[in-house]
Amino acid sequence: MYDVAKIRDDFPILSRKVNGKPLVYLDNGASAQKPRVVIDAMNKAYEEEYANVHRGLHFLSTIATEKYEAVRGIVARFLGAPDPEEIVFTTGTTEGINLVSYGWAAPRLQAGDEIVLSLLEHHANIVPWHFLRERQGVVLKWVEPEADGALDPGKVIDAIGPKSKLVAVTHMSNVTGTLVDVAAICRGARAKGVPVLVDGSQGSVHRPVSIAEIGCDFYAITGHKLYGPSGSGAIWISKDRMREMRPFMGGGDMIREVHRDSVTYADPPMKFEAGTPGIVQQIGMGVALEYLMALGMENVAGHEAALRDYARQRLRGLNWLNLQGDAPGKGAIFSFTLDGPAHAHDISTVLDQRGIAVRAGTHCAMPLLAHYGLTATCRASFGLYNTEAEVDALISGLELCHELFA
Repeated sequence: MYDVAKIRDDFPILSRKVNGKPLVYLDNGASAQKPRVVIDAMNKAYEEEYANVHRGLHFLSTIATEKYEAVRGIVARFLGAPDPEEIVFTTGTTEGINLVSYGWAAPRLQAGDEIVLSLLEHHANIVPWHFLRERQGVVLKWVEPEADGALDPGKVIDAIGPKSKLVAVTHMSNVTGTLVDVAAICRGARAKGVPVLVDGSQGSVHRPVSIAEIGCDFYAITGHKLYGPSGSGAIWISKDRMREMRPFMGGGDMIREVHRDSVTYADPPMKFEAGTPGIVQQIGMGVALEYLMALGMENVAGHEAALRDYARQRLRGLNWLNLQGDAPGKGAIFSFTLDGPAHAHDISTVLDQRGIAVRAGTHCAMPLLAHYGLTATCRASFGLYNTEAEVDALISGLELCHELFA
């Protein structure tokens, strides 16, 4: 049984007050809170087990290396990936996508070649491709969502032409919560011989992921959204694509030999991990993923689906509130504006006075907001520890906003 009250006890910050009110944390789409088990594991790593990894043969280095390297297997299990050696550690999805842009795409794409994107993308899955547009003349080919915010896989597949070299698409929109059928996109792209990169920053947080079922070439995740620490993350890269990639950064750990006039690189995944890594951050992410797998991602998805349905019903009951991209197949993420003069920042400020944390702004998705004719929205994004009572608190806060700004 999914006991949300017990789960909430695992997160120390949820017991605090903000502005004299119980904290209602609805900014999980930006960054999730951390369970005590993650905090304790990181403290232990710093207090009792810290040393640099790989380079030392002494006791502490051996412990740190074993715990650090064990996280590859944890990430592989979490993603349903076949081999831990296909897991490259990063600081998050942003670095993972940049790794693919620099290490795989830049050496093989030429002027006129296309990258197919959707308008649902976060800037992290847009700007690295703009680099290639600016520097190499690569063309960005955009696919727009439907009126309700859904992304038709057929339209993405149809956009793949003779010059298309990559499809880069989100698993779940961080603005609207739209769940994208990435498996269908991957099947269509594979039939046309085009690789697919999936931004899993949101999708991996809210539902089970199986790399084998999706069939992509790259899948990136971010630790701090997965109830782990900031500065942690990973990207799964198929072995075929790894063999095609050049290193992103040069330095220690990613080399086999260095001489005055030559260098040979380590085998993947080490080939793509230069310098001293975020040792404790990655250990913390591993603990967070173990925590999620112990809860069961199917159970997390079920709890959040119930929250989504309840929140959708309550929000739709406010006839002066406008939901952006409220597609049937979506996660528990809602972006909205209010009729009248209230700016998203005004709404966020009023809610904050009641202890309710939401996001206000463009959510690093300016092309999507421009598509909706907006410069900012408020976003309430739910996580595994949120409750229907917190949905009610949000509704009460929004009703106050309507009274103040109507």
